[in-house]
Amino acid sequence: MSAEVGSGAPGPLVEMTDIDKSFPGVRALAKARFELLPGEVHALMGENGAGKSTLMKILSGVYSRDGGTVLLNGQPVEITSPRQAQDLGIGIIHQELALMRDLTAAQNIFIGREPRRFGILDEGRLNRDAAAIFASMNLRLDPTFKVETLTIAKQQMVEIAKALSYRSRVLIMDEPTAALNDAEIAELFAIINRLKAEGVGIVYISHKMDEIKRIADRVTIMRDGEYVGTVRAADTPIETIISMMVGRTLSAETLAIPNTAAAPVALEVKNLNRGREIRDVSFSVRRGEILGFAGLMGAGRTEVARAIFGADRRESGEVWVHGKRVGIASPKDAVAAGIGYLSEDRKHFGLAIGLDVRNNIALASLPRFTGPGGVLDEAGMQKEAVAYIRTLAIKTPSDTQEARLLSGGNQQKVVIAKWLLRDCDILIFDEPTRGIDVGAKSEIYKLLNGLAAEGKAIIVISSELPEVLRLSHRIAVMCEGRLTGILPGGASQEEIMRLATLREPAMQVRHAG
Repeated sequence: MSAEVGSGAPGPLVEMTDIDKSFPGVRALAKARFELLPGEVHALMGENGAGKSTLMKILSGVYSRDGGTVLLNGQPVEITSPRQAQDLGIGIIHQELALMRDLTAAQNIFIGREPRRFGILDEGRLNRDAAAIFASMNLRLDPTFKVETLTIAKQQMVEIAKALSYRSRVLIMDEPTAALNDAEIAELFAIINRLKAEGVGIVYISHKMDEIKRIADRVTIMRDGEYVGTVRAADTPIETIISMMVGRTLSAETLAIPNTAAAPVALEVKNLNRGREIRDVSFSVRRGEILGFAGLMGAGRTEVARAIFGADRRESGEVWVHGKRVGIASPKDAVAAGIGYLSEDRKHFGLAIGLDVRNNIALASLPRFTGPGGVLDEAGMQKEAVAYIRTLAIKTPSDTQEARLLSGGNQQKVVIAKWLLRDCDILIFDEPTRGIDVGAKSEIYKLLNGLAAEGKAIIVISSELPEVLRLSHRIAVMCEGRLTGILPGGASQEEIMRLATLREPAMQVRHAG
């Protein structure tokens, strides 16, 4: 690779050549390469498990490399820890949030670097410095709020603020917009453009093709831990990038909307309320139907799902399953009623990351594998786990691999496998393809359509409008805790956005079912 961005471009900030890395049972990187120029946004793309995050964790000192060379400003470096990487001017925003939930936003940003006065922590300056960073990001956030009280989107912005606080010359962003809405993404891109103008080199890892076209100068593609090629973003069709990523051409499937009007109602929610988060929400889902939930961040979509599942206490409202009212006070009650829920926050609510893949898949179905005296049927668990690993194309050396060692997208597939094994009649998928590449997305879409064809009732919550439109037979739209309308499949993005910004419910709800 050579410097290509701009006429007379300076030498690279970063050059990584012939990088090798292996973990027990898997070779993560083989002769991988990457280059970053000053003032460049360089996208790093590939399917889940392609090695993108591993390569960047080597650059940021999280992992040590097994072979190859790393040059920083033309000089060879050995980066042995994240702190050393930070001292060298390399910052990283991880895909999986690494915040301390019981500390404030300001404390998280300056952890280990707190300002002191006469040897005592200067809390006032700490909060002022954090507030200044938030102001530069056009972010309204009280630095004294504890992280555990913040939404996933706000936590993501705290991670970004933390990285910016180091004034890094190399900034690695791993799926930075996964939990952000359009307005927050626009603010992030404005920040990126300011950093570019200051000569900061930015590595941008994302599966969102529209973002790559908007923000990236060049794109490097990886596949199976190896370097595939580097192209200019502006000159390369999206189809070409996808083909380089997956090694095959993905067909664009049109949405076939089944006629479920005569199908029995599987789930009905009546007058659901929880403070200002959920205000008098009512809807139903029929067998064989995919009901998409759309809305801006903070609209209340996830809150509705958690209230139905018993993860959060509702103040009022009823949940009916197959025509019978059910009392759901906890997730255990929901599972017993035949409801499965894939959380948007897989790390904290979907996976037991210290357990292996086999046990995670079996977790919601343990009674099925528990014999006399509480002895687990390990052979039965293994058989089911291996079957789902094959069906969902989960990239793992074996079913005994710890879940924490898998890529984010493959962790997501393990959670999906858990609920498929449980064989719930009603499935709620909250951001099911968050952090998942285009090839795996296509597999998940086929899976969801297949489940609907089998008669499952499915709710899909997604922040990506194209995904909602591609999957949904009907689309429920929320704004500020209210259900403002239900549209038929095939509705336009403009119709959805109109309802997503409507503070009061529409006079008529189309095809409410």
